[in-house]
Amino acid sequence: MTKYNTRFAPSPNGYLHLGHAYSAKLSQKISENSSGKFFLRIENIDIGRCKEEFEKTIYDDLSWLGIKYQNAVRRQSDHFKNYEVYIKKLRDLDLIYPCWATRSEIKKEIKKKLTSLSTWPIDPDGQYIYPGVYKNISKANRANLMLSGKDFSWRLNIEKALIYAEEKYGGKIFFYEKGLEPLGKRFIEPKLYGDFIIGRKEIPTSYHLSVTVDDAEQNINLVTRGVDLYAATSIHRLLQVIFNFPQTEWYHHQLLREENGIKLSKTNNSTSIKSYREKGFSKDKIFSIISKNLPFPDLI
Repeated sequence: MTKYNTRFAPSPNGYLHLGHAYSAKLSQKISENSSGKFFLRIENIDIGRCKEEFEKTIYDDLSWLGIKYQNAVRRQSDHFKNYEVYIKKLRDLDLIYPCWATRSEIKKEIKKKLTSLSTWPIDPDGQYIYPGVYKNISKANRANLMLSGKDFSWRLNIEKALIYAEEKYGGKIFFYEKGLEPLGKRFIEPKLYGDFIIGRKEIPTSYHLSVTVDDAEQNINLVTRGVDLYAATSIHRLLQVIFNFPQTEWYHHQLLREENGIKLSKTNNSTSIKSYREKGFSKDKIFSIISKNLPFPDLI
């Protein structure tokens, strides 16, 4: 039987809600049932929005819920130099390029190509697919912009990256899904994101880069997370191949939603674990509420 190392990886940019409790408990149960390890990771690369108060409450909430994890908690903000190593690898492979485009420049470029923004393709995160404002500028122009000191982002050249990865992999790249039907092999579709941002000048990483690096370095072999992150799996699997990281499996679960069908939000304090604790709820009552709306599946 495979021992599954899993993780719960919240961002401290708000209070945990019932959906987080479900995800954390599911990940813990899978690792326990397989005699694996369960880790807590604090995904705090967004320094502007992540707060110490929210991070402390994460520890308090998990302790109150009885969710135990390995002592070695990984905080992403402690690993910027490590992520920068992987940005350099992508530069050396000529798979990324610097981009100085603002949102207004991107919209302006799209309007040059089309009469209406509404017909331009959108990525799974709801952003306009990058129209290549600075993608094919001359080397001299690019060098001058770099020397100017202006803020920029690193974008992955998705076509070059996919060609490189498929040649290395020996064919079409796939991953294994263990949560959503149909279970099993699924081929990646990273082009849905276009040339997405993989790092920035000041913060040499992004969610996509840091989560892939962290999973490899923590020996996570089963990534458990909500179905809202399903599309990102194509990017993460692509990066695994490029960096020679071990292949993980993925377990995407359904989301706990409000009565109107909208997924729970950190901005709604009424569904936060903290608010339930302060109202005197027990952890058993919390999991009873969760199970009525989103039962825990038969675990692998």
